[in-house]
Amino acid sequence: MRRNKKDRHELLKKIIQENPFITDEDLATQLSVSIQTIRLDRLELSIPELRERIKHVATQQLQDVKSLPVDEIIGEVIDIQLNESAISIFDVKEEHTFSRNGIARGHHLFAQANSLAVAVIHDDLALTAKSNFVFIKPVKTNDRVIAKARVLPQSGDPKRKTVDINGFVENEQVFHGLFEMYHRSIEE
Repeated sequence: MRRNKKDRHELLKKIIQENPFITDEDLATQLSVSIQTIRLDRLELSIPELRERIKHVATQQLQDVKSLPVDEIIGEVIDIQLNESAISIFDVKEEHTFSRNGIARGHHLFAQANSLAVAVIHDDLALTAKSNFVFIKPVKTNDRVIAKARVLPQSGDPKRKTVDINGFVENEQVFHGLFEMYHRSIEE
């Protein structure tokens, strides 16, 4: 269905407001127009590109992360609710993959999950005490991995938290990790 420009602009703003992390490609598909049209529409409406939208949202939330410097987090954190949940995006490039088959090296995906588990803990010091990490499906060059972390309800030791992390590529699960995190305030 072809829309006039005004209607398309209104729908574009609504879609981005509901999901600021949607790609231009997905917008083009949803609105049945070319990627170039989406880019021109965004420019005309002063809507920044995806990376800028992500940085804007994340910058506000990342100011409160105490457990590690933000530049040490593997991937881009796009949402974080300390001691509750977090989401990061990791774009797999050629340098992250095996040259013979283009499959991502596991340590990059583990690092994305592990650093997100550390970042979501709201304490001066957070260390991985134990992890159980399972690769479900291969990740390849140019895949975008979205890792979603959830801090599980605490039981037992008050200095330990369990963080459940699932990784997805295009809504298909590619890994699962359970991280037992030790934490304590440096002032103790």
